Amino acid sequence: MKLIPSFSVDHTAIVPGIFTSRVDTVGDNVITTYDIRVTRPNREPAVDVAAMHSLEHIIATYLRNDPEWKDQVIYWGPMGCLTGFYLILKGNRAPKEIHGLLLNAFRSVDDAQTVPGTTPENCGHYLMHNLGMAKWYAAKFADYLEENGDNPFIFEYPKTKRLVTDDGQQFFDS
Repeated sequence: MKLIPSFSVDHTAIVPGIFTSRVDTVGDNVITTYDIRVTRPNREPAVDVAAMHSLEHIIATYLRNDPEWKDQVIYWGPMGCLTGFYLILKGNRAPKEIHGLLLNAFRSVDDAQTVPGTTPENCGHYLMHNLGMAKWYAAKFADYLEENGDNPFIFEYPKTKRLVTDDGQQFFDS
């Protein structure tokens, strides 16, 4: 089976940041999936599950209500490894172009008094939220984005190097 592109990213070298994961054309539309990496995989603990769930709700609500961006947002959700989120937008912008949007989205978490959509009717696990921890993670990541906005490494994926044999087999150089 062919290795999917997101597994070609060197997860031992990636830093928190905003990365283009993939660009797809669907009909006449271009959509871009961004990797919003909040922690360093395999080096920092994963984001607390309840905090990640709260961040998903708060930031999804923010993005879908932002006057400039709401019509561009297709999806916001957590990565299975709990080290970040995927953001899918219409169009194809460089990661640096959405830096301000994400900085504002993560800063908005501090203003949240409650987590939106946390009733049994609105959420599949409505009791699994932690607003306090969500605020902590959001502030930490927003500070990082602000401090590193001019650092190209937070916008460019490190790629895993592969050794390819004469018969085409690929091996990861880890």
